[in-house]
Amino acid sequence: MGNRYFLVAAGFLLSLAAAFGARAQESSSRPETNSPPRPAASPAEVSAKSSSPDAPSAALRDLLSAACAHDETQFAKFLTARNVESFSRLAPAARTELMKRFVLLDGAGKPTLLASSSGRPEIRCATADGAADIQLGGPDLRENIALLPLDIRDVSELGGGDPHHILMGLVRENSSWKILSIGMLFLDLPSLEVEWDQASIGSNEQDALADLKTIAAAIETYRQTYSRLPETLAKLGRATKPSPAAGVLETGLTSGQRNGYVFRMVIVGANDLGAPAQYELSATPLTYGRTGKLSFFRDAQGRLHAADHQGAVGHSLDPIVD
Repeated sequence: MGNRYFLVAAGFLLSLAAAFGARAQESSSRPETNSPPRPAASPAEVSAKSSSPDAPSAALRDLLSAACAHDETQFAKFLTARNVESFSRLAPAARTELMKRFVLLDGAGKPTLLASSSGRPEIRCATADGAADIQLGGPDLRENIALLPLDIRDVSELGGGDPHHILMGLVRENSSWKILSIGMLFLDLPSLEVEWDQASIGSNEQDALADLKTIAAAIETYRQTYSRLPETLAKLGRATKPSPAAGVLETGLTSGQRNGYVFRMVIVGANDLGAPAQYELSATPLTYGRTGKLSFFRDAQGRLHAADHQGAVGHSLDPIVD
């Protein structure tokens, strides 16, 4: 299976609800739109449901579904209170990477519920890069801890491959089941987030410098087309009416933020004598020390500079970079 990730898509929730009927009532967070209103469950009923052997399985099912769809909001519902705060602080790319690790296939997948002789949930996840069968085993429930085995098999090639056996740990927190561990690796995001951020800072900074050059090239294209500078980066995006400069810059950059950096443009140099306007560009870390440390600056003469300004905007006195 190599380094590919398994994914289970968002439709997983709906297919399991149809297939397992009453079981889905135990943990699904989605209300039944076609059912009559039910009286609120008593604390005793909530406790009984969370103690049911099927409740951890349903929680893990929904977590894998959210991980497949890269649905950060749903995924966060299955994180412990300690981990959910760190998850919200991770860079978008790091949050996506974390969700991929739960299901092991690149790209979003489309799940299909398979008939299982064991009666346990079994899903086929098909992606553009391959497919995998995922089967949940029965939970080993011990008070507030549940251990659930997973068998994941690559079926993208004829005959399939050997299954990967993974043990997932869940903990009951406030009457809901939350992910605790993958195998023997306990999920402790506060301990991991700084390490992950440090590992991604270098690539974020390289991307920011490359994006600054891309923005400058798009501005020059716009200037040549309209004989003036765009007032904002948003002007470089796709226009509502066809124009020669429509879409000269991709949407991710016209928003002024990408890969943990914030991009700004300032028009300078225009005066009453008709001197051509010039511009300066800056790229600063969205969260200093987590998404980047260097501040990048393109001066009015087109030179690129970089220095550590603790997250503040750089200037033309900073060292020149290529």
